[in-house]
Amino acid sequence: MKNNPFIGTGVALITPFNEDFSVDYKSLENIVEFTLSNGADFLVALGTTSEAPTLTQEEKDNVLKTIIKTANGRCPIMLGMGGNNTMSLINTIKKQDFTGIDGILSVVPYYNKPNQRGMKLHFEAVADNSPVPVVLYNVPGRVGVNLQAATCVELAKHPNIVAVKEASGNLQQIMEILRDKPADFDVLSGDDGITQPMMALGAKGVISVAANGYPEIFCKMVTSMLTNDVETALPLHYKMLKMNNLIFADGNPAGIKALMASRNLCKNVLRLPLVTACENVQADIEKELSVMKKQIFLVGDGAQLCYNNLDAYEHIRLLTAPCRLQRAVGVENIGACTR
Repeated sequence: MKNNPFIGTGVALITPFNEDFSVDYKSLENIVEFTLSNGADFLVALGTTSEAPTLTQEEKDNVLKTIIKTANGRCPIMLGMGGNNTMSLINTIKKQDFTGIDGILSVVPYYNKPNQRGMKLHFEAVADNSPVPVVLYNVPGRVGVNLQAATCVELAKHPNIVAVKEASGNLQQIMEILRDKPADFDVLSGDDGITQPMMALGAKGVISVAANGYPEIFCKMVTSMLTNDVETALPLHYKMLKMNNLIFADGNPAGIKALMASRNLCKNVLRLPLVTACENVQADIEKELSVMKKQIFLVGDGAQLCYNNLDAYEHIRLLTAPCRLQRAVGVENIGACTR
C-alpha cells in the first residue's frame, strides 16, 4: 500500500512581498505559524498561489527554506514542481535537495497541450525520478488541457503517485475518479468552494487558497468532514461560500492577498504581471469579512423556531437539512436547538 501524507487541509501558501516588491520573509514565517496554529494539516510551497513564476531561483530556495524551518517538522511539506519540458523537469528534480520535503505537486504540462498519452508518459517519468511521492495537479482552466478521469485512474496505479489535486470543477469527472481509483490513491479538492461536496463524495481533503486567510474556519470544516461530522461542516461551508467566490473574482492570489491584508497578515502587494484586485472587489471582500464575523447559520428541524427568536442579530441565514441545528464558528452564546 502507498502512503499518502497529504490528508486534510493543505494550504497553498502565498508569497508576501514588501512595498518595494522584495520577499517579506517575516510575514511568511507569521503566515506559516498562523495556518498551523489554526489547524492546517500540510503546507504547499511554491505552488500557483505563491506567484512562483515571478520569483528568482534564489528567492524560491529561500522561500522554501523559510517554510521548512518555520514548520519545524510539525506537518508534511509539499513542493510545487511542474513544467512542460519533461526532460528539464526531471533534471530539476534530480538536482533538488529534498531535505524536509515530503512530496511534490506536479501540474499538467501547460501551453504545449499534450494529449492523454503524452500526459501519462510525462507523469510516469516524473514519478519514476522523484524520490518523494507525487501528487498530480489537474487544472484545465490554467493549462488548457484536461487530465481525463481514465488517464488519472491509470496513473493512480503507479507506486509513487499517491493523489490528485482535482481543480477541473467537473463533479462528474471527479466522481468517476473516486469510483474507479485504487484504494491507496486519494483525491484532493483544488476548488475551495466545492471542497465540502467533494469530501462528501469521498475526497480526502483540499489544497486550499482560502485557508491562507481564514484557516480557523476552513480547517474546521475539513476536519469535520474527515470524521463524517456533516452537521458541523455544512454551516461552515455556507459561511465561507460567498467569500470563496470573492477571493477568485479578480484572479488568484489578488483576492486572497486583499483579504489577508485586511487581517494584517501581509501587505497587499503582487508582482507584475499580476496586480491587486480592483477596488470594488476589495470593498466586497472587506464587507463580507465583516459579515462572516457576525454570521449565524441555522440548520435543521429546530431552525425556524430559533430564527424567529433571533431578530436582534443582523446576519442570519436559514437553511433546511435533516440534521441538528449548528451554529457557526465565532458566534458565542447562541444556544443550539436540537430535534
